[in-house]
Amino acid sequence: MTSRGGRPAWWGGRRHTWFTVAVFVVLASLDNAALGVPIPLIPVISEDLGVSEASIGFVTAASILVVGVASVVWGFLGDRGGRKRLLLYGTFTWSIAFFFAGLSGSYLQYLVFEVIAAVGMGCIASVGFSVISDFVPPRRRGLMMGMWGLSQGVGVGGGLLLGGLLGAGNWSAPFFLVAAAGLAFAALYFGAYDPERGRNEEELAGVFAAGGGYEHTITAGDALRLVQVRSNVWLIAQGFTAQFAYGALIWLPLMFTAKVEAQGYSLETAIIVGSLFAVIFQVGGLFSLLGGHIGDRWQRRDPRGRALLSAIGILGAIPFYLGLFFLPMRELDIPDGGETAAVVWAVAVSVVTNPWVAGAFVLGLVAVALTAVDSPNWFALINDVNLPEHRGTTFGLGNLTFSVGRSLGTGVTGAAFGYLALLYPEPLNIVLGLALFQVFFLPTAFFYYRASKTTPRDIARVKATLAARARA
Repeated sequence: MTSRGGRPAWWGGRRHTWFTVAVFVVLASLDNAALGVPIPLIPVISEDLGVSEASIGFVTAASILVVGVASVVWGFLGDRGGRKRLLLYGTFTWSIAFFFAGLSGSYLQYLVFEVIAAVGMGCIASVGFSVISDFVPPRRRGLMMGMWGLSQGVGVGGGLLLGGLLGAGNWSAPFFLVAAAGLAFAALYFGAYDPERGRNEEELAGVFAAGGGYEHTITAGDALRLVQVRSNVWLIAQGFTAQFAYGALIWLPLMFTAKVEAQGYSLETAIIVGSLFAVIFQVGGLFSLLGGHIGDRWQRRDPRGRALLSAIGILGAIPFYLGLFFLPMRELDIPDGGETAAVVWAVAVSVVTNPWVAGAFVLGLVAVALTAVDSPNWFALINDVNLPEHRGTTFGLGNLTFSVGRSLGTGVTGAAFGYLALLYPEPLNIVLGLALFQVFFLPTAFFYYRASKTTPRDIARVKATLAARARA
């Protein structure tokens, strides 16, 4: 353990901590917004660049995969040290590349810049997770991770909304806006700080109170041993299957767009309305804060609590998602070709005046609320069963597995839509494709159940190791 160097009195204080957390949360939201922006614009971008919609969908799937691969590398580097510097590099990388993606005049340019942006996004995912983990004690991890997870969900939803509202007429506009916001908050991050690793671990409280620090960092040998932790295996495995289902859900804006088009609306209006519906129905994601809080309380009483809560939420959401997919979208009263503000208002009003839209809203609210308990408790469990210097890398490994699952889910679902289109008209082909991929939530719940059997032992191992290091 080493002594911490002198810093200004305000450095690391309460206000400085909340400033840093706020910047982190916004940055996490923005890089997820960058992933969401292109999705409702797939028809527009494909037409402008002269390629098929499947080709643009491939770029989205490839970007998700690259984020996962990059997050492992960034996570390992962050667990070695210098996290603030790495986060600045990553943010500038994705922001600048995303801006140039909006300027693309060819498919190759668009592919290259989106992939470069994805490399930078991987940094925010894993290194950002590692930093946030050191801001909060174990007893409140679920709540804080709920905020972290919520920021990502809000980011994706905001990206979908920006893409649909600003990009229907000029698809480059939302790319420029999100990139500019990323650069602005990267500048703010110069005033943030990298908390001492492990500073909120109860077993290390005496060390930090005495002016010491935690000097352990990851080694290559440690990285190989992470996959030998049984809880890590189950927690990462559940993410692979879950992301098949979540990857399919990326196509929700397309489903709503197709349903609106089937009612006789123009493609431009349908994109705006479909994006709005997709975002409105994601409001259940706000329950991730409650899910994290419930997980904290259950975990304090039973070390299996977080894993069991996540399994229950995943299973409970399936029938509500199926209802959302199959419910028709009828009796829409939206001004076709009208001003964007008028369309937005008409959609908002329809949530309370149109029984079909209201029903879809309730189904979507419950489905997303139930799956929202998954994210914060998974984040918290990765913290609980891993040592402080291993968390960024473990998260990176999980994120890589998630990205593979989500890429496959996104890509295979898109291919399934094409195959089903030979048998069923649109939007039924999309509805059936989305419904089919909900089956992957079943093994997800099983893997969480298995994790509930191993996490108590792995949590105890981490606590014992930290206590021994504190005494050394």
